[in-house]
Amino acid sequence: MRTLRVAIAGLGGVGRATAELLLSRRARYRHIHGADVRLVAACGSQSGLSDEEGLEADRLQRLENGLTGPDFIAASGADILIEAGPSDFRTGGPGLAYIGSSLSAGRDTIVISKGALIHSGRRLRDLARDSGAYLKLSGAAAAALPTIDLVEHSLKGCEVLEVEGILNATTNYLLDAMTTRGIGFDEALLEAQQGGFAEADPRNDTEGWDTACKLLILANFALDADLTMADVAVEGIQSVTADRINAWRREGLVPKLVGSLKRSDNKFRAEVGIKAYPPADAFANVHGKGKAIRITTDAMGETIAIGSGREPLATAGAALKDLEHILTARIPKTRPE
Repeated sequence: MRTLRVAIAGLGGVGRATAELLLSRRARYRHIHGADVRLVAACGSQSGLSDEEGLEADRLQRLENGLTGPDFIAASGADILIEAGPSDFRTGGPGLAYIGSSLSAGRDTIVISKGALIHSGRRLRDLARDSGAYLKLSGAAAAALPTIDLVEHSLKGCEVLEVEGILNATTNYLLDAMTTRGIGFDEALLEAQQGGFAEADPRNDTEGWDTACKLLILANFALDADLTMADVAVEGIQSVTADRINAWRREGLVPKLVGSLKRSDNKFRAEVGIKAYPPADAFANVHGKGKAIRITTDAMGETIAIGSGREPLATAGAALKDLEHILTARIPKTRPE
């Protein structure tokens, strides 16, 4: 049985949920993959903990100051890094340093935060290719909703012609509340914040930037589009008025904030904005905190996936799905014949 050592950088809600879920699945990893998976290091922005024999969940409550940063991860001897820190697509930090260092060292890396993938995606892909490390990012690309997996596995070999995605749960909840219950934007936002799934500063969500980030990750990492944020026309929902909501309701249409990719002359055009759908459309029936993606291909036509998961568990599950892909790919290569 092979021992695989995992480190987690970022111990907010998602990072801790990922650690707990990983530790609860160790018996599965032994049975399915023949792997003794150990959490050997975990850190936040100022403190952390490491143990080559493996950490248990209760020890993550007693971190030591100063044990943090890419050098701390490297010193832990981890084979796999799960990066789950805060996200800033304008600077790439703080995840960029962890991810870049890990890939340069040939360490398989699972990314949950989106910022570094937007800021330095091409460089990170090149680092992974040159070092032979796996770079996995399901948790960054709409988490529980399969997006990249659909393109790379279920639709493999097809040419993707168009993508539409409801990729942000907060904005879908807000528009759904405004449309179905007739409440205003501010009231719906306060409701979402009190429910714990909207940020105190919701602008990345409501102004469309989170949707744009997820769209770019799908475009660049699954479709090799090489787009930047400057290539995306971005509109949010912050300016939606009661009059617009009432007009859509009179017309029998359901508004959604949608990220779109369209292929033209072998290039993709990307945009984020509000689209209104008739009730018979699948997107019109994605309610509350749900997400959805519709991918149109040359050979397999239209594929739609709809999903909703409880956070932060859903994002943790997406990251550990990536871990299982890595275990499947790595373990057979190390077993004796």
